[in-house]
Amino acid sequence: MKDGGAANEGAAEQGGQPGASEPVEEDLPGLSEAGTAGGGREAGDSGREGAGREGTGPGSEDSASREGVASPEDAASREDSASPERAAEDGRTVAVAVGRFARLRRHWALASAVTLVLVAGSVAVPLALVGDGSCTELPSATRALVKNPAAATRALDPRDGMSHFHAARALLPSGTLCGDGGQVLGRVVDAATGATTPGRPRTTAQARAVYVVAEAYHDSDVPPGAEPGLARMLAGYIADATPFSGHDDDVNTPAVPGSKAAPDANESPYGRFLDPHEGHPAFGFGYSGALSADPGKLFERLADDPEAFAILYDAERAYFAYYLERLTRQGGDPDFRPEKKPEDSSWDATFGPDLDLQDISRHIGALMHARASGARDGTISDLAAYDAAAHRHTRGAYPAAARQLTSRPPMGAIAGRPASGALRGDPMDGRRQLFTVLDAWAGARKVPAARTAVMRQILDDAYVQGVQYGTL
Repeated sequence: MKDGGAANEGAAEQGGQPGASEPVEEDLPGLSEAGTAGGGREAGDSGREGAGREGTGPGSEDSASREGVASPEDAASREDSASPERAAEDGRTVAVAVGRFARLRRHWALASAVTLVLVAGSVAVPLALVGDGSCTELPSATRALVKNPAAATRALDPRDGMSHFHAARALLPSGTLCGDGGQVLGRVVDAATGATTPGRPRTTAQARAVYVVAEAYHDSDVPPGAEPGLARMLAGYIADATPFSGHDDDVNTPAVPGSKAAPDANESPYGRFLDPHEGHPAFGFGYSGALSADPGKLFERLADDPEAFAILYDAERAYFAYYLERLTRQGGDPDFRPEKKPEDSSWDATFGPDLDLQDISRHIGALMHARASGARDGTISDLAAYDAAAHRHTRGAYPAAARQLTSRPPMGAIAGRPASGALRGDPMDGRRQLFTVLDAWAGARKVPAARTAVMRQILDDAYVQGVQYGTL
């Protein structure tokens, strides 16, 4: 496992030079988000080197990867990572297509009657092509969206009034896809939902695309191979994906702009310490009163894949450090306004942070719940191999800064912050990992012992709940 090779979201000031433990706020907006998918991994690792980047524009070092231009070595690596042998190495049990490529076999009459859906303006994209019975072929037009993130966003954007929902939803198949179809689908999702330039906030259209993906796989199987791409999507919206997202009758749109996500009377369903210019998926929106886009089930389902597990584990731990860094010395919300709290309420500056810390700890516990459940039901056939693969993809530790930060970077920069050193102790002891960061932060910030004890208990209770019941 690589140690990330960089400071934590920035660095501490030591002798006037950045150190390895405290972020420099000025660097946050431009941070590379290579870490979201395991930046720092060796090239060719699962065929997804640097795949966790939030997204890059033309001319950047990642533009070739982002646009799907791969070298023969990359292609070979992708084929290897989708093979039964690689799945076995990762300790997973997966359904795979018969034959190395499982090329399409279809009758001429069927080929002439392929159903099309109009997306991205006038581009016609086949909904799906039937393979040989063991898999479904991902259409070439869908594959082409990897090379054009803007077109991918338009294709998966349901529009504010949901007029394009069914067309967008049809581009997200479930079940096994032929060849590297699952990996490519994951890259399409990543292209559609990630910022085109590192450090830039996501648009409302991209946030709406996240809603569609979360709804599509809420109760449907994610195609094998697509898990890391979808995990990168959730990691890039970690502040939105972590809180509990129940149905909200007051929400009438699949996403909101940053201007509408600001806290009102000290609370917001879209979290705290957010970039005011970034769009946010409204997971509580129920289209036609029937659909659910709560990402909790998807979060757990993705964890069956060790790389996706590592991406989400890194993102939650990075978010935890990010969150602590913005709290007051008393462990409270610096934006809390007593005059705006509800009448006859006992709310104080710690009320909101306590709820958010519960959500973070519960999600880390839910990852361990998914890991244990997979081992019991056979989805993870070899737990030792799975753990080794997850450890290989995990980027490292995320200590919190020793001083309070006030910056509000885009969510992609939260999950994309560089790791600072390797994890110590058992990587799969999520509770211990949380306590280690909390105790170091509390000591550096001189947080009152009583408040630290309360925060530890909150994390402990929520973690145990997540391990037992998942995200709920």
